[in-house]
Amino acid sequence: MATTRREFIKTAGIAAASIKTLKPKPVFAQATIKTVQTDILEIAYEEHGPSDGFPIILVHGFPYDIRSFDGVPAPLIDAGYRVLVPYVRGYGQTRFLDADAPRMAEQAAIAQDLVDFADALGIDQFAASGFDWGNRAICITSILHPQRVVAQVACGGYSVQDTINPGGPAPARFESLLWYQWYFNTERGIRGLTENRHDIVRHLWDTWSPGWTYSDEDYARSAASFDNPDFVDIVIHSYRHCHVNAPGEDRFLEVEQRLAERPVITVPAIVLRADESGFGPPSADPTADQARFSNLRGRRIVAGAGHDLPAHRPDTVADALLELLA
Repeated sequence: MATTRREFIKTAGIAAASIKTLKPKPVFAQATIKTVQTDILEIAYEEHGPSDGFPIILVHGFPYDIRSFDGVPAPLIDAGYRVLVPYVRGYGQTRFLDADAPRMAEQAAIAQDLVDFADALGIDQFAASGFDWGNRAICITSILHPQRVVAQVACGGYSVQDTINPGGPAPARFESLLWYQWYFNTERGIRGLTENRHDIVRHLWDTWSPGWTYSDEDYARSAASFDNPDFVDIVIHSYRHCHVNAPGEDRFLEVEQRLAERPVITVPAIVLRADESGFGPPSADPTADQARFSNLRGRRIVAGAGHDLPAHRPDTVADALLELLA
């Protein structure tokens, strides 16, 4: 169980607070990979800060890894928090315990992994931030276990999927941006991701964050994560299941039915939206986010950030977490 508990802000309004520009130090070279076992996985993770600090969990998405958060922990550590950064199933050194277990990755499974990770470490309550798959896992955990998530910084907003009812076609521009999802729903896509995974990943990095420049060395720090033996199966199942083209786990049938109703998130939250996302600029209208987060404490459009928002503007993620937990 967590040994300390911070009271979070209860009176902040929807208006965005001013953001101080931080210069957090990368911490990737200072951390040793740890592992913890759940019933399903051996989850690899990095840990930073005092072991008795209130825990903050940072969860990455596709196709990224924990290196996306390298700039986030330093100010949180300085404030006395314990920061935990796990590799999602199919990434890095995270492994399935059963060699014969089906490699599935529906949204409910990723969220359950987060809960199981906290349970395995004896953590009752925590704050969290994530993007893409990681944000979705936190959103779902906040819906199913609101008593455990004391604060959420949602990079990208509400991202819970309806995996029960097939969606209709979207406008052509948006459909074209989802090419990788349609690709992964073909046999050619399986072979392509198997044989060309690094080419695909780097193309997605480039197109999803067109204003962000990264070096070959930056990519190399994450590249090994995508060589996880389960990476291809996990990615393929995730994008087939969300389009109702692959069955999920029986244990999550009722959960997915509930999530298809797109429940409102009630935990204290701040939404961060990237101003330079390759998926298009975010709306200036906060109405949609206000409708999905009933306890929304702030909504910010973050300049200089692409889809991988924590890597591009780690200061905004750290500031939002500190604000919610002050």
